[in-house]
Amino acid sequence: MIPFTKMHGIGNDFVMLDGLRHPVEESLLPDLARRMCDRRFGIGSDGLILLVAGAQERFRMRMFNPDGSESEMCGNGIRCFVRFLRQKGHASDARLRVETGAGVLALEETPEGHVRVDMGPARLRRAEIPMAGEPDDRFVEEPIEACGRRFLGTAVSMGNPHLVVFVERAAEVPLEEWGPALENHPLFPKRTNVHFVEVESPTRLVQRTWERGAGATLACGTGACACTVAAALTGRAERAVTVRLPGGELRVEWLEDGRVLMTGPAETVFEGTWLPD
Repeated sequence: MIPFTKMHGIGNDFVMLDGLRHPVEESLLPDLARRMCDRRFGIGSDGLILLVAGAQERFRMRMFNPDGSESEMCGNGIRCFVRFLRQKGHASDARLRVETGAGVLALEETPEGHVRVDMGPARLRRAEIPMAGEPDDRFVEEPIEACGRRFLGTAVSMGNPHLVVFVERAAEVPLEEWGPALENHPLFPKRTNVHFVEVESPTRLVQRTWERGAGATLACGTGACACTVAAALTGRAERAVTVRLPGGELRVEWLEDGRVLMTGPAETVFEGTWLPD
């Protein structure tokens, strides 16, 4: 039996496992993620998040997509992870450092009860994303073809890859068609998260997301950071914005030193026990 907690950050939901108290065999994790995340035959979620001991810090977050692949980072997930640490009695400090596949991140509780994450620097070089082409070049407002169309995209890494496409009306985007075509575009050797963004004003963005390995989701925290960076890079918005996603809003700021701060909620839905076959 495996105890779990179901949590969400503005609708981006996760199955949380305490691997410190209840270790899971490494070889079982991909299949466990596929089964637990299944919305008809499992618990249902956008990802499986596992708490383990870190090599550099006390705690490490591992995140598995519903298709069983492991992701480097998850912005909404790491806010849930910090709440999970406290609920399980592993930590009580208002400020924490957590090891992830994208490096060590610093987090803190806000007076409003939200979690602020220092996501580290946005990365723009093709080699950092990763993306095919000249390693030191950037991909900003560059053409990319899919579905018989020519898109203009901007690529950003927040420890995981993102492609941002600005559109007139985000609600009108055929996400189920364009999303997977761009996710699996040959330019991205490890696939990519895809975001379609409408600029409401210089301080407000509307975002719809097709997540790598998960499909359409109600929110993507690292994606909101990438969209903020892309909007500022292309002169569409200021460096501090509110990003509205289908599941709620995040506050994101791209600092002058290159770091990105993301602030938003994290909520517990329910707890239970997974019974293996």
